Amino acid sequence: MTGVRTTKTTVTFRSAFRLTGFDGPEPAGTYDLEVDEEIVEGNDRTVYRRIATLLILRSGGTTRTMTVNQADLEAALARDRE
Repeated sequence: MTGVRTTKTTVTFRSAFRLTGFDGPEPAGTYDLEVDEEIVEGNDRTVYRRIATLLILRSGGTTRTMTVNQADLEAALARDRE
């Protein structure tokens, strides 16, 4: 039993934000987020391990997909809520 599952959701920033690896700040808005996880075999229950977190950036007809660090993303969202 091998495979990857992708969970699609959205995240919303009320203010401009910046993440590691970005050229500059991104504007406030709602962004699509995809989390890829793979099955970890050899367990009694199905267990998944995150292998990628992707943030989809759309601007002026251009779409970019950026791999982001989950901890950085969560920290940016926490700062945005303050």
